[in-house]
Amino acid sequence: MSGTAAATGSGTASSCRFAHYFVVCGVDADTGLEPDDGAGDSFEQSPIRRSFKSKVLVRYPENTDRSPFNKDAVNMLCMPRGLSFRTQADRLDPQFHSFTLSSDDGTRSYGFVHTLYEEVTDPKIIIAMQTLSQMHHVEHQSSSSASSPSSSTSSSTSPSTSSMDSLVSSLDESDAESLAGISGCLSCVGSFDPVRDTLYVSKALCLLTPLPFLQASRQFLAQLHQAVMSHTAPPLPLESYIHNILYEVPVPPPGRSLRFHGVHRPIVCQRPGPGELPLGEYPLGEAFSLLGVDNMVQLLTCAFLETQVLLYSQDYQRLMTVAEGVATLLFPFQWQHIYLPIISAPLHHLLDAPVPFLMGLQRREGAQRSSLHLPHEANLCFVDIDNQCVEAPEDLPAFPDQTELIRELSEVLQHFGLPLQGGVTTKPPTTTTTTTTSSPNVSSLVLEDLMEDRRNGNLGGEELAVLERLQALARRCGGGKMSDDRQTLGRVFAEEEEELKAAKLNIQLREVFAGRLAAMFGRYDEFVIHSALDLDSWLSNREGTFSFDKGSFLSAQPMTHLRFLSRFLETSMFSNFVDGKVISHWAERDPLQQLFDNRVEKERLYDTDKDSCNCHYRKSTTLFESAQATERRLLKADHTAIHPHLLDMRIGQGRHQPGFFPKLQADVLTQGQNTNKWSSRVTASRRTEPKRWTTSDHSGVDNEPRQKHTFMRKNLRQSKLLDPSPEAVTQTHREFVDGLLSECRLKTKRMLMERMGKESVELGQGEANITGLQENTLIHGLCDLLERTWGHGLQLKQGKSALWSHLLHYQAAQGKMEAPAESPGSDQRTNDDGALLLRGSLIQDMRFIQTMSEGLSEVGQARAWIHLALEKKMLSQHLKELLTNQNLLRQLYKPHAFLLCEEEREQFLFHLLSLNTVDYLCFTRVFTSISIPYRVVIVPMKKLSIAMATVNPWVCVSGELGDSGVIQMPKNTQEIFFQCNNLGRLSTLQLGQENSGLLAKCLIDCVMVYNEITGHTYRFPCGRWLGKGVGDGSLERVLIGQLVSPGGEDDAGRWTGTPPELTSPSQSVRAVLGSLGSRGRLLSVEVQESMREAANNLVKHFHKPEQERGNLTVLLCGEGGLVLSLENFLLHGFKSNRLFQRNVFVWDFVGMYRECM
Repeated sequence: MSGTAAATGSGTASSCRFAHYFVVCGVDADTGLEPDDGAGDSFEQSPIRRSFKSKVLVRYPENTDRSPFNKDAVNMLCMPRGLSFRTQADRLDPQFHSFTLSSDDGTRSYGFVHTLYEEVTDPKIIIAMQTLSQMHHVEHQSSSSASSPSSSTSSSTSPSTSSMDSLVSSLDESDAESLAGISGCLSCVGSFDPVRDTLYVSKALCLLTPLPFLQASRQFLAQLHQAVMSHTAPPLPLESYIHNILYEVPVPPPGRSLRFHGVHRPIVCQRPGPGELPLGEYPLGEAFSLLGVDNMVQLLTCAFLETQVLLYSQDYQRLMTVAEGVATLLFPFQWQHIYLPIISAPLHHLLDAPVPFLMGLQRREGAQRSSLHLPHEANLCFVDIDNQCVEAPEDLPAFPDQTELIRELSEVLQHFGLPLQGGVTTKPPTTTTTTTTSSPNVSSLVLEDLMEDRRNGNLGGEELAVLERLQALARRCGGGKMSDDRQTLGRVFAEEEEELKAAKLNIQLREVFAGRLAAMFGRYDEFVIHSALDLDSWLSNREGTFSFDKGSFLSAQPMTHLRFLSRFLETSMFSNFVDGKVISHWAERDPLQQLFDNRVEKERLYDTDKDSCNCHYRKSTTLFESAQATERRLLKADHTAIHPHLLDMRIGQGRHQPGFFPKLQADVLTQGQNTNKWSSRVTASRRTEPKRWTTSDHSGVDNEPRQKHTFMRKNLRQSKLLDPSPEAVTQTHREFVDGLLSECRLKTKRMLMERMGKESVELGQGEANITGLQENTLIHGLCDLLERTWGHGLQLKQGKSALWSHLLHYQAAQGKMEAPAESPGSDQRTNDDGALLLRGSLIQDMRFIQTMSEGLSEVGQARAWIHLALEKKMLSQHLKELLTNQNLLRQLYKPHAFLLCEEEREQFLFHLLSLNTVDYLCFTRVFTSISIPYRVVIVPMKKLSIAMATVNPWVCVSGELGDSGVIQMPKNTQEIFFQCNNLGRLSTLQLGQENSGLLAKCLIDCVMVYNEITGHTYRFPCGRWLGKGVGDGSLERVLIGQLVSPGGEDDAGRWTGTPPELTSPSQSVRAVLGSLGSRGRLLSVEVQESMREAANNLVKHFHKPEQERGNLTVLLCGEGGLVLSLENFLLHGFKSNRLFQRNVFVWDFVGMYRECM
């Protein structure tokens, strides 16, 4: 679920407190140092550079009913790399990052972590680090001496030099620079000496909140750290400030801002109103600056199409910034799959997940992209944030109006002075890097009070001018003279302006995307299908119900949008969005959907052109208005929370010790103290606030129908995903296996339902381009499913495609590369050029794909192989053959892989087998430029087959993509091979002869054409004489073909669910001619109706755009075509054959009319 959902969903209604928990993570003196095996550290590293397990030291409160505390998950996300040790020679700058947690009911909470370094005073920890360092030094010296040359001519300094190099390589860049020029003594590098060094260890302060109040939480934690590092105690014990933010600071009401007090200065947070976009404080400007506008739009395209997205960076906060930025810009849609912006080392097994995901992985120092082992790369979007690189999947469609969208986004970014091409951004100065030495003096406090009044709008014009002069004086005098532990007044103002600028940029970038989606889906509700009478019946038949008319919706869209939209309509986020619209008939609408519908109504006011196919790009018109509302709330706080105050603490508690975060008094922080004298202290603005804001943002989840719907669409539980125990990992992959099987069942069912009955479109009826587009989209989804299935648990791969890698290993194992052997039952033929034509087996299909001159990548070759196998109706059979090599499976896959689950694997193949009941031409229609071998066989009537020896026929085969040209057949032969560019689906065949000799005539039954690659057989029935002086004396005929199932030449369509297609009208004509003597068989009304239908079909054909037209030959010569209708018209009421002395045809009437004239 995306971040926007949390901003307005049930998580907001569950608690009105600003923060749920305050957590401290660090080293546990009782358990000592425990190596973090999952961190992947090498034992060659110095112990001070290794990672050790951290623990949750304290948390307040212990638990809450509506937001249970996940101890292991919070500890893992607060310190993803575990404990970090440093000495006084290292940099001890504090660090900040955030994370997100999802509960089992789908609600989201956010964690904000401030990591500081604290001196280690526990002798057990110091001795343990010293012992580990000495052991590492001894082991390193022994290994270095063992690896040094034994020759006496070796340099005596080489062991120490190699040891120095190996140690320096294991350090960070800053450490390596500090060690430049140091040589000799190894004990001075990477080791720890308690006499010489001061040991520091990381400690994390974490605030868990129900809403993403990024700036406010960051400032509060920074001020806590500042108070800890100061040599002067803060005005109140730290417990007072923590208790205040946990129990006395509420969530600001919608459309309002709230001011509460940190340790040193007030903090303001705000919340959007009901008609505004949901809360999103993660800086989108930073995300666009890191990646660039083009890369960011490409990343969002991948997210909209639910590809697997993997973010990669050294900085945890960058991972979270980009991930939350993507989730925010999806409005009104919500990410429905795995969402883990930060995955620590114990969770790397989730990279095997065969489902769409959005995850973030930290780059280790010096690590390269090529060193990553990623089982899924065929449909993976890899985002290297630090290097401004986005590797998108192949064949990714462009976002609708992408050029205009990038231009509008660039204008917004340029207005705020941000770079467009992407690059490393410098973070704004914060208070986290300042170390204090003194307390604030009177002058700084007075200026701070003035600043607070300015922020609340309580200063008039004269007072504001005085304050500005004081600010200018402070800049000239310098802040250090005023207060060593405070930022200068000018710097504070600069931070405020920077925060305001980031908030305005955020809302404007989001408005651009929201406006674009409102324009794209402005009339989506007109295509929502309401077929159920009540909610229970709809829920019980959900899988078999179509809730959205995708074909009609796509028909109304511009051509340039179709590739993106056809794939987007198949995503889970769009399906859940439509489900919410359907459910809104019986339950309260989701707030996000209601907000989007309101925006759509406004968008329709500007949409004067009802033809959405011709709509033009229109820029967002709400940028200034939305930014102004946010600016107004940030500049003037609407409410003020209770100030921090003294608590009922024991004497001696809360004592300040500079540089050490104190041991907090648990009894005053475990629960709110509602009985003390400060509990009733509220500001006038809070007392007069209407009651409505305490119950706002209810999304209707309290009612029963909404609960049913939420339970129905619940995905994998994140609490299970964040559990690294072996039992939980096994259970997670078990759920992945069940999910793949269920997805296969639904996809094959959908493909069958879409394909059956759609063949009439190819005969000139319906929207051919939309049907073909939807079919290609479904097949693309099948290819993606197979790639994810074959990538689950994969441990050995060649290239980016997991399926093609398995095929290559299988090909090598079978020994087909060097000496291809003919498989049993396969059919091999040789054409006139001597080229070997292969049909039948898995390996032969692979070898044809490998010889294609398309320049395909591994992913492209795998998709081509799937298309070919699906068209040949051998996909299930080929995959079953591939999985017969059990030794190869165990070599390539981990034990939890889907392909090693025998029962589920058999069911998977059974679902794929059901696709054999329909005909696909996906390979023929996608790979249009390849060369295909064909075989043509002329079949004469059995009684007159000897007559073929007297004719010299020629053929010309035509299809959707072109024709073969005239091909002369040798005498005394009925069969010929030829190779030409892919003709597509064959439609007509011209058959003729040269008429040389008196007996050059034969009665043709039919002509058979075979595609030697796909195995398709086309039958062109004739039933007429070919030659002069017999029948109608024609020397050339145009035949209409029909696709025959393999092995079903004598009974076309018998083994397929596809309706039989129209054939050549020879038999119908013969029936009409044979019934000339019996009048009244065809009534005049029937003849007129036949002519009208034929003419109307032709008019419709030419009225459509060229890319949507069907087969013209069928409309002219097929059953119900114009030729047959004209024949019926001219023969209606015909008296006798004596006028012509032979069988009568349309051309005879034309000839007689010409003679009479």
